[in-house]
Amino acid sequence: MSRSIFTPVQIKSMVCPNRILRSATWEALSDKDGFMSKKQFDIYCELAENNIGLICTGYARISRDEYPNAGMMGIYDDCFIPQYKELTDKVHTFGSSVMMQIAYGGTKTTYETDNRVIFAPSDVPEKSTGLVGITMTVLDIKDMIEKYASAAERVKKSGFDAVEIHGGHSYLLNQFLSPYYNNRADEYGGNLENRYRIVDEIIKAIRQRVGEEYPILIKVTCSDFFENGLTFNESLSICRMLVQSGIDAIEVSGNIHGKAQKMAGQEFDGHKILKGGYFYEYAKEIADAISIPVYVTGGFSDPALMEKYMGESAIAGFGMSRPFLCEPNLVSRWMAGDLSASKCLHCSRCRTPKGNYCTVFRKPVV
Repeated sequence: MSRSIFTPVQIKSMVCPNRILRSATWEALSDKDGFMSKKQFDIYCELAENNIGLICTGYARISRDEYPNAGMMGIYDDCFIPQYKELTDKVHTFGSSVMMQIAYGGTKTTYETDNRVIFAPSDVPEKSTGLVGITMTVLDIKDMIEKYASAAERVKKSGFDAVEIHGGHSYLLNQFLSPYYNNRADEYGGNLENRYRIVDEIIKAIRQRVGEEYPILIKVTCSDFFENGLTFNESLSICRMLVQSGIDAIEVSGNIHGKAQKMAGQEFDGHKILKGGYFYEYAKEIADAISIPVYVTGGFSDPALMEKYMGESAIAGFGMSRPFLCEPNLVSRWMAGDLSASKCLHCSRCRTPKGNYCTVFRKPVV
């Protein structure tokens, strides 16, 4: 069967009815502890009702004391399982698959930074926030690995079809991978293999908890896009290492969150950032080089262009976030025959103090 964005894809035990991923989106609607609000339930049900193949939650924090942003979901305790089980049961009634993204944000935060421990691989200020974290000891790293594994086990018990590790966007794991942020002199720093070690150990710890058939995905940065940061060649090597570690699929993004639209047309690490699919050229090379499914996220909104890209590469699917803030019914519209591109302007004005919502075409969730 020829591939199309509307054909199914299987990743281990998970079958997605099409190749469209709703990539992780911060809704800013959970309570202080990380429990979901009814508004969030309604958002996920609306997405599932509108034929999105795979829905990824906004990232859920794996530590009770982590507050990367206001209103973020939690998965640091078993008490979350009943509520998430209710969510996954509802999503499944519409035929969509749903996975939870788990992460430790670290120093990429300006939210409630006083009077709490914020870990980092080294004492290097985060570029966008200026925050300097506490350098992790090896015992801290082992504890963090356990937190990831326990969180992933809860994700499975909650009925999610897969778990996604956030390894990009200057959050903690991206910082370990990046030579700019990781100045360690122990087994978790230095060469790429050492900088990758924490990711490898997290994947293997999760696998022990969830079994061989449960899908483990990871979101990675194709490049840090700044001097002395993670390069694309290193990211390509990391993706090959991820396959060896047992990851089941990779979502490729880039470390220019909110800036990519203005950077379209510029060249970095031998590839161009493209309007209509910022990181396609990077993801194409990754997908053509490894044996597992690769999704690419960033700037997509036109089904004709996605079909073209799928036809000329091994890319398995396409992630979108902002277009679904603008049009939650987008995939249903496409499937009904209206194949015009999303109305989304990719203007990045959807991140507001009142939460994430399209300020151009939709009103805030109330």
